[in-house]
Amino acid sequence: ELLERSVNGTPGLVARRAGVVLTVAAFDVHDGHVTRIWAVRNPEKLRPWAEAG
Repeated sequence: ELLERSVNGTPGLVARRAGVVLTVAAFDVHDGHVTRIWAVRNPEKLRPWAEAG
């Protein structure tokens, strides 16, 4: 499932499967266009997202 979330104050998505966080993505948006996508898949860095539910 994809969940819309704020990631460090920017628009983002959290991708989960069976309740497990797989990826957190943040989007830089300028003038209504996505200019950069930041994605985190490192399980250690995803731990706070998993704990937040």
